[in-house]
Amino acid sequence: MADIEKMYHQVKVSPQHVNFLRFLWWPDGDITQPLKEHRMIVHLFGATSSASSASYALRKTAEDNVRCFSAEATSTVQNNFYVDDLLKAVDSENHAIELCRELKSLCATRGFTLTKWISNSKAVLASIPGAERAKDVRNLDLDIEDLTIERALGVQWCVQQDTFTFHVSIKERPTSRRGILSMVCSIYDPLGFLAPITFPAKCILQELCKQNIGWDEELPEMHVRSWNQWWQDLPKVREFKVSRCFVPCNFRNIVTAQMHHFCDASDIGYGTVTYLRLTSSSNRVHVTFLMGKARVAPLKQMTTPRMELTAAVVAVRIDRMLSEEMHMKLERSVFWTDSMTVLRYIRNESRRFQTFVANRLNVIRSTSEVCQWRYIGTKLNPADCASRGLHMNAFLKKQCWISGPDFLKKPPDCWPETPTELVLSTDDLELKRVVTVNVAVKDGCDATTYLMNYFSTWTKLKRAVAWFLRLKSVLLQLAQKRQIAPKQSRHGMVTRQSKQQKTDPYVISVNDMEDAEMAIVRYCQRQGFAHEVSSLQKGMQCVSQNSPIYRLDPFIDSGTLRVGGRLRKGAMPTEQKHPAILPKDHHVSKLIVHHAHEEVGHSGRNFTLSKLRQRYWIPCANALARKVINDCTTCRKAHSNTGQQKMADLPVDRLIPDLPPFTHVGVDYFGPLEIRRGRSIVKRYGVIFTCLTSRAIHLEVAQSLDTDSCIHAFRRFIARRGQVSELRSDNGTNLVAAEKELKEALKSWNLQQIQQSLLQKGVKWTFNPPHGAHHGGIWERLIRMVKRILQTVTGQQHLDDEGLQTVMCEIEAILNSRPLTTMSDDPNDLNPLTPNHLLNLKVQPVLPPGLFTKEDSYTRRRWKQVQYIADLFWNRWTQEYLPLLQMRHKWTHVKRNFQEGDIVLVADSTAPRGSWMLARVIKALPDSQGMVRSVRLQTKTSQLERPISKICLLVEGQPT
Repeated sequence: MADIEKMYHQVKVSPQHVNFLRFLWWPDGDITQPLKEHRMIVHLFGATSSASSASYALRKTAEDNVRCFSAEATSTVQNNFYVDDLLKAVDSENHAIELCRELKSLCATRGFTLTKWISNSKAVLASIPGAERAKDVRNLDLDIEDLTIERALGVQWCVQQDTFTFHVSIKERPTSRRGILSMVCSIYDPLGFLAPITFPAKCILQELCKQNIGWDEELPEMHVRSWNQWWQDLPKVREFKVSRCFVPCNFRNIVTAQMHHFCDASDIGYGTVTYLRLTSSSNRVHVTFLMGKARVAPLKQMTTPRMELTAAVVAVRIDRMLSEEMHMKLERSVFWTDSMTVLRYIRNESRRFQTFVANRLNVIRSTSEVCQWRYIGTKLNPADCASRGLHMNAFLKKQCWISGPDFLKKPPDCWPETPTELVLSTDDLELKRVVTVNVAVKDGCDATTYLMNYFSTWTKLKRAVAWFLRLKSVLLQLAQKRQIAPKQSRHGMVTRQSKQQKTDPYVISVNDMEDAEMAIVRYCQRQGFAHEVSSLQKGMQCVSQNSPIYRLDPFIDSGTLRVGGRLRKGAMPTEQKHPAILPKDHHVSKLIVHHAHEEVGHSGRNFTLSKLRQRYWIPCANALARKVINDCTTCRKAHSNTGQQKMADLPVDRLIPDLPPFTHVGVDYFGPLEIRRGRSIVKRYGVIFTCLTSRAIHLEVAQSLDTDSCIHAFRRFIARRGQVSELRSDNGTNLVAAEKELKEALKSWNLQQIQQSLLQKGVKWTFNPPHGAHHGGIWERLIRMVKRILQTVTGQQHLDDEGLQTVMCEIEAILNSRPLTTMSDDPNDLNPLTPNHLLNLKVQPVLPPGLFTKEDSYTRRRWKQVQYIADLFWNRWTQEYLPLLQMRHKWTHVKRNFQEGDIVLVADSTAPRGSWMLARVIKALPDSQGMVRSVRLQTKTSQLERPISKICLLVEGQPT
């Protein structure tokens, strides 16, 4: 080995390129002086171009001195340098000494100085001056001391024993994915000597990737044990040595050299190993290791035959690479595999395979021949070590990985025999199935009708027919040329053809589209109005009176059936006076109406028909246009209504009598309310509590929108109105959807803290369904009444805290005095029922006689009167108020239930309609009566749940 001293600085930069290497420096290194501009005239270390430029200069040196030096010297310079490092092996010391002298002289002709010489021969080192030797052997006594260990392109080379060795420095690294990767990458093994050892560590890394374990996360115990066992055995690799030389010292006169590649695969990985088999003139055989590879299986699951085939591809690629790099005469390589399936694939000549197998077989067959592939048993295959990995102790004991299988040292007659009958099974999953295509008439229609019904837009149909007509014209031209050619040869003369305008055969013109349109129209007319067209072509003046187009006075114009009508003298285009007639039930008519609908910007039926009748006339086009518009997805997106269903029954907590007021409560926030505090204006928020049964309300003022203020309002309400059993509100943080400020502020609430506080009071907090604002209509209506009264009372004034509290109490009293039942004009009827009847008990009912005895007094028997008044309220509530809730004022009819597979739009009041998300119903959520009131949806990115009032039906789907 040798090294070129300051290789880059020996190569000058072209004068026109030195400006690219400018830099600033102080004169003579004195930083007190002004900076001066310099330019590098030689290549510098670190520039991307330096390595290639210097290597080119070195090769050019060899080319320029071909006649002055031996062929081996020039070949060595061209093929045995890796940038500035020389590695060369020869068969004798005298040869090496002479080659060293020539190489030094050759390189010196262009200023390249070879230095840092090292050799496993002390005689060769002795012929080199000490100053030009490597640093470790420069002052070495060659007669007494042994040679040291050097690095040959990163691989440790024991010069004295002429072997490759490995020394891994074990450093404390964290037991994490990052630490494992650092340890594995620190083992530099380009030729794959240690491939079976490093394979288990790679498998651990892959398993960590599968489990999505982070770079610095703690590893599972199972992987920690496997990893600790691996790296604790790693220092034993120092005992492993590989001879550098392919040929033993006493092995001369090589007659044949042949590479043998072994490949194998398992569930966890695949690998290959290559050996060089040398035969001497005395029939001695020597097998030496060339290269090994071990790779883990892909994360995507693959079958074992595919893995075996992948290993075979790696083997043929290594063979191609080594054949180019091994500068020696080689016989045809031999490939060994223990997979009978791979051998069947390679030897197949008749069947076609799936794309994965076909692509890899193409690589194998293009690089190797069938006769080069042979079979070997799994137990004899050394590549099995690479595909499964070995522990350190087993690796050091198993010599076949480096020395190769024993049968290679025997004559070819003693090698494992390959089975001769390798028949590919017809049931193999990798075979491409033969598909037989049978063309049959569908529903009694011919191919042209099927073509007309195939396309979904008018433009696509016209373009397809235009291409067919173009093909037809080309075929007709070819047929005419074939007919003219025999005549020309028979008469011995060429007739002059008329010049035709050349057209691009790959571009459809406007004329082609118009011809296609007329061809489609005529075909539809022959199908829908066959009798009428036949009658008019026979010369009849009119069609039968039973025809649907009798009143249009049709006529034939260039093969097209058109409207005669009464507008012949009108000053309008001919196509508009005499539009082409189309049948109403034909698929093409639907396409044309839909096309006209799109051209008018998805306008209404009248605009669509007006655009249609500029060129076409369709009987009963009104109904057809209505159907097309109703089926138009764009129009349904823009104008469809949200889902509805028959109004549900009232919940139980609104129908239970005899319970104290505010047992079942609905709550909501409203505001903000501006008040005056000192000279500043501050905001307060109203909290409304409404009894779901008696419809009584309770108003509180919240100082702010934080969690603590919410809890204080709830506790004040419970302290004044008694125990609450259940509390209902809108979903989550959007308790109010009207005021943006309030909605955004409530997002910061700690709902868990509020629920825990309510649980201590024995209160259950129930949320309405998400986006189901109509579920809280009972308190939303009252909030509107509170705001109206508040605006009427306060006007434009700013109250203080005390005034706001007073106004809230006044509003509460007003609303609790509102009648729940209808008022009667009859003075003998009872007063209408109000919430105050139960809250204040200040009613004067007509007490029935016999309720009290003479001994009872009102002061001592007050509780009996109170109890009676409460019973009277609930009796009247049941008889007068509850029947009023029986009627459904809207949503009175049962609608179609949303089903799985329906395509819907997700309504969003904060976004324009055109940007609403498209979704598919994946689950319908019916109530106890089987009516679907909410659904689960699948969008492009996520799943969500919405009430039917927040979705619009686009396309009815079928359950999947």
